Amino acid sequence: MGEEHLVPLSRQALEALSELKTLTGTPRLLFPNERKPNAPMSENTILFALYRLGYHSKATGHGFRSSASTLLNELGFDPDVIERQLAHRERNKVRAAYHRAEYLSERREMLQKWADYVDELATTSCGQNSC
Repeated sequence: MGEEHLVPLSRQALEALSELKTLTGTPRLLFPNERKPNAPMSENTILFALYRLGYHSKATGHGFRSSASTLLNELGFDPDVIERQLAHRERNKVRAAYHRAEYLSERREMLQKWADYVDELATTSCGQNSC
């Protein structure tokens, strides 16, 4: 949206990004374009990966944002914190004029709990064996 958006990262995300950094072969980009290594990957890369995994017309990369929002709300997180994490802006123009909180500490805590929750789901559904 052309605005800076800070994203606190969970311990698991930091570990994954650290591992990814060793695989990409480029110090500048974590997600380089396959054909143009100095350019970022295409916005369609995730969508086409989902297609190849059999999710054509069933899922999109953007759909994961919707799923996360729904689950985070059901887990009881503050809707304002969730909306800020998704980089959504306040629709109420009066509130938007005064309410500019970034909720960084709350978002950091929420994303760590989210990562722990996803790990728990993976462990529960996969058991001790990898999926």
